[in-house]
Amino acid sequence: MTSEDTGAYGRDIGVSLPELLYEFVEIIPEGCMLRLGMTNPPYILEHLQDIAIILNHPRVYSFLHVPVQAASDKVLDDMKREYTCAEFCRVVDYLKTEVPGVTIATDLICGFPTETEEDFLETLALIQKYTFPSLFINQFFPRPGTPAARMKKIPADKVKLRTKKASEIFQKQFPYTHKLGEVQTILVTEIATDKKHYVGHNKSYDQVLIPMEEGYMGQRLTVKIEETGKHWMKGRVIEEGEVQTIPSTYSNPNKVAFSLNPYTMVQHIKQRTNGWNFVAVLVVGVMFQLLYILYRNTYR
Repeated sequence: MTSEDTGAYGRDIGVSLPELLYEFVEIIPEGCMLRLGMTNPPYILEHLQDIAIILNHPRVYSFLHVPVQAASDKVLDDMKREYTCAEFCRVVDYLKTEVPGVTIATDLICGFPTETEEDFLETLALIQKYTFPSLFINQFFPRPGTPAARMKKIPADKVKLRTKKASEIFQKQFPYTHKLGEVQTILVTEIATDKKHYVGHNKSYDQVLIPMEEGYMGQRLTVKIEETGKHWMKGRVIEEGEVQTIPSTYSNPNKVAFSLNPYTMVQHIKQRTNGWNFVAVLVVGVMFQLLYILYRNTYR
């Protein structure tokens, strides 16, 4: 589930992302998983407890993409970002505490026009502090019509050097080494770029490679991690079979029991939504069911 900024959902219509997600987890079909898209820190800060509960749901990946862009508050202010580095760290620290094994992905911009060497060192320290499994490092590029486009640019060679330094620190970090020997459950969803492995994801949305054996695609498998790399793990399948049953009920903080029974789902959504909100949730549910039927007919 993604958008330009997923965390901002509903701010214009008087609802919130957690309200949508509490309804949405009801209709995730058995054997399927939901991954949340990018959200900026200001919007997620308002709902940290609810987001942690959602990310702990058995049918939701414990993964969230939260851009930081820079670790210097001065640079963030110049970028017109509505958060501080401390607020970003609060999001990361809370989710790491409340969601076991959570994966936090983030973005960096190197060479923003007002970024000093001291500012950049703060960003390097942030990379070293968290060892992000997924980190997107970008050089500053002026977007026409923005205030930053009119600022005096940092020389290109300096920007490239900063990008290189940030990338070197990131490439030396191996976030999966401690998972060697673990037994994990993965959902196999695609073919690896080497065309020799299938790609599965565990609850933390880590990429796990397994041999391309017939019948594995679309299956939930138990694997033992036998090799780890920078961006992946390799697993040996130790348990095969049908998609494992995931509990079909779940309780939110308001003690509302979620059920995949369609009639119960519709009645519950009617009680908590109205008008177009109800229609939107119902349409999304029908789309998920159709996709699930297509999935079963394709891979079963």
